[in-house]
Amino acid sequence: MSDCCGNPLDTRLLHDQQRKVLRIVLLINVLTFCMMLAAAMVSGSSSLLSGSLDNLGDALTYALSLAVVGATHRAQSKVAMVKGSLILAAAIAVALQILWRLTHSGVPLFESMGLAAVLNLVANLICLKLLMPYRFGDVNLASAWECSRNDVYEGFAVIAATIGVWLFQSGWPDLLIASLLLILFLRSAWRVFRNAWAGLKIKESACS
Repeated sequence: MSDCCGNPLDTRLLHDQQRKVLRIVLLINVLTFCMMLAAAMVSGSSSLLSGSLDNLGDALTYALSLAVVGATHRAQSKVAMVKGSLILAAAIAVALQILWRLTHSGVPLFESMGLAAVLNLVANLICLKLLMPYRFGDVNLASAWECSRNDVYEGFAVIAATIGVWLFQSGWPDLLIASLLLILFLRSAWRVFRNAWAGLKIKESACS
């Protein structure tokens, strides 16, 4: 039975729970973005900068998700298209940063990278756990969970980049991880676009 035809009280309760979760993960991502951006500037890390841009995009994504909780499936699909565009924009920013670093070589400060990476991973795991119950729900929450899952991958990747920089005393592990994150962002953007487009082609069912 679809939400619109279900128990109004149950539907309202579900939407209230979704809004509460989205507000929490939105706040976490805003704080994490500020922390990661500061650490990226201090350490000179491309992977940290990639992570901070991803967190900014996710904060905007969660804000959009919050705005359309309880909206029609078509409206949620339209917003999902915007979310895919934000992920794609983050990928473009990462690509530009990688190109810049290739012409401005340097070794990032692994100490600040490591601290920021651990804090980032913890925050991302919290967000993923909060969104886990909604991963197979409507396109709105499913796309939010998609972003959160990417964040966890990104968190482990930045930790790997930190270890690589420390072991080799070189900047190439950082650039390698940033390149892998770029591929992840592009793949995720494609998946969100595909699901959103499929949703746009589905006609809203009328409730009796």
